[in-house]
Amino acid sequence: MSQAGSEHPAHPLVESLKALVPQILEKARLDTRVERGLEDLGLCGSRAIVLALGKGSVQMARGALKCVEPEGGVVVKPRGMSGSVDGLEVIEGSHPIPDEWSLRAGSRLLEWARAASAGDRVLVLVSGGGSALAEVPVPPLTLEDLREASMLLLKSGATIHEINTVRKHLSLLKGGRLAAAAHPARTLGLYASDVPGDRLDMIASGPTVPDPTSYADALSVVRKYGLEASMPPAVLQVIESGARGELEETPKPGDERLKETVNKLVAANIDVLEGVAARLREMGFTTLILTSRLEGESREAGRVLASIALEVLDRGVPSPTPAAILAGGETTVRVTGRGRGGRNMELALAWSLAMAYWMPEAPAALLAMDTDGIDGNSDAAGAIAWPGLPQALRSYGLDPQEVLGENDSERAFALSNTLVVTGQTGTNLNSIVVMLLGLPETYQGEA
Repeated sequence: MSQAGSEHPAHPLVESLKALVPQILEKARLDTRVERGLEDLGLCGSRAIVLALGKGSVQMARGALKCVEPEGGVVVKPRGMSGSVDGLEVIEGSHPIPDEWSLRAGSRLLEWARAASAGDRVLVLVSGGGSALAEVPVPPLTLEDLREASMLLLKSGATIHEINTVRKHLSLLKGGRLAAAAHPARTLGLYASDVPGDRLDMIASGPTVPDPTSYADALSVVRKYGLEASMPPAVLQVIESGARGELEETPKPGDERLKETVNKLVAANIDVLEGVAARLREMGFTTLILTSRLEGESREAGRVLASIALEVLDRGVPSPTPAAILAGGETTVRVTGRGRGGRNMELALAWSLAMAYWMPEAPAALLAMDTDGIDGNSDAAGAIAWPGLPQALRSYGLDPQEVLGENDSERAFALSNTLVVTGQTGTNLNSIVVMLLGLPETYQGEA
């Protein structure tokens, strides 16, 4: 938790949410979930080429090596994340925009996959962030083409499903193409989900999963967000050529090259929500998990969550107080300002503005954070808000509405000392939102 900035007014629910952060990250660990997944498949003691990519790659690889004997392989992790994995090459890539190291990482993954033979097992461990961390562009695209396309998509307000639909069709790794490269080896993909709905083909753009989307779908995304004029010409040409049937599509369900491929989900956002809900029940809260599929514009999601909080506090619907209301998923931000922040901070700030209008003194607080430790272009994982935050910001000389309009939410939470700062966590099971509404009779103020 950040220590800089002014102190917020004494608020026991804010303090409890601060104390809850380490427990959320513990519930999001991936190593034990991978080990358990391999045990369930009866693969402990077997040998495998191990390829891991994503923000959870190190944890997932370490969990796998508690169970299988590696015959070599590669782990692709975010730049700056600590950790090595015995017996495997570790390469850093860039996120959320690919760089030269991402290309090197992608090339090494493809080399290992292509070197596999019919008698080999290739274990592919996939977590969110892999779309940018490892990349091999479809010819004739360049790294700069991919970088520019990624930036445009990320700022457009497109959902992660839409963004990855486009990414799959610009890459030789994504949309099942990594598994196709390993054919005729047996490929097992274990996935930790960072996407609402847990669609395996969308997690890191599904490198081992048959792709139900098409170039035509990718073109529809580009047109939906008005990106045709701004997309790099080479990118638009590839997508349009593919949509006309002039390029080979990504492997589809039933593709012969993927007949020896098995994919399994081993960790998801709902797992974290259920674990955190259990802890909050022990603290005396009535718990309700709304969804693990929260999507939409962040500030709109914040207002919707505020409407639910107000109904709980006013009428005990859909839960009596004291209540802990939880949600998870991945909202989006359409970036129009030049500030720093992310989807969780925008959600939290919008929530506080709505709460302040109706119930500025309400016993309520909200935590919104990303389990990977990074929220948007900020160094924070998210933030904690309460109904009195807007008034506190005004006392610091900030207009909270202007801050929101400039996408500068990090500034607001730094001043209030309620940024959630964890650093890169080594996991990635999407965002977690917790609303605490009302105080339990036996409340101790700690998680």
